Amino acid sequence: MSAAIIDGKILAAQVKQEAAAAVRALQQRGKATPCLAVLLVGEDPASQVYVRGKESDCAACGIESRVCRLPETTTQAELLDRLAALAADPAVHGILVQLPLPRHIDPAAVIAAIPPEKDVDGFTPVNAGNLLTGGSCFVPCTPAGCLRMIRSTGLDLAGKQAVVVGRSNIVGKPAALLLLQQNATVTVCHSRTQGLAEICRRADVLVAAVGKAGFITGDMIKPGAVVIDVGINRGADGKLRGDVDFASAKEVAGFITPVPGGVGLMTRAMLMWNTVLAAARQSGVDLGVSHKG
Repeated sequence: MSAAIIDGKILAAQVKQEAAAAVRALQQRGKATPCLAVLLVGEDPASQVYVRGKESDCAACGIESRVCRLPETTTQAELLDRLAALAADPAVHGILVQLPLPRHIDPAAVIAAIPPEKDVDGFTPVNAGNLLTGGSCFVPCTPAGCLRMIRSTGLDLAGKQAVVVGRSNIVGKPAALLLLQQNATVTVCHSRTQGLAEICRRADVLVAAVGKAGFITGDMIKPGAVVIDVGINRGADGKLRGDVDFASAKEVAGFITPVPGGVGLMTRAMLMWNTVLAAARQSGVDLGVSHKG
């Protein structure tokens, strides 16, 4: 029996509806409309597509969108100056620096310059540290979306075995921390892991975030497991493929996310929620939820 598909389109629409409702609630209380500022340096085609998608999402949720498009020749000092102006603007509630940046700009220095309270990507050292210690923070959007998708299956994570394949600061590590917060027993695997297939086969929840098309195959999956495919890999034919070999995996897994139509849509939706949450916090409003997933 084939796995049930975790539909990112449906779940993302739900999150954006919740964000839009929260925007209306803020406006009814006389608070400023949430505003997301995006800094885009250069002409990277994929980045251009991503930013247009974010503009569309903002419009759908009633969030103001400001996109600062800067030339490839922009210096690090000029970018930091523009970022500082946005940081000082009380009408801007969230700031996102679109990655990758040109090679002459240090992304770590730029990200560190974003005020933690406006870091809706959840990438600054302060937010990363608070996630580690269980403090109030903005959770990176992709891991937050992954957790929301896992929860949609009805699985109680407490005591379950979770395996995260990938250890990036953006996905792998924060995803592992979120799963730990839900009382799962978590194993993080990477390029040096020995016996990877055997470890994956023990997972009740398997999160694949390694960046290699079709890397996780059906024989690496525990029957009935929840499989979350974070990978977005474009093949020679131009089609997008995940880190999971979908054809073989869906015959074994209990639940699985597709690519496209899965985690990517949830990442964008969670960015909208983080922006609304940032506006609420800066306005002194408690929305009553954190949406860590």
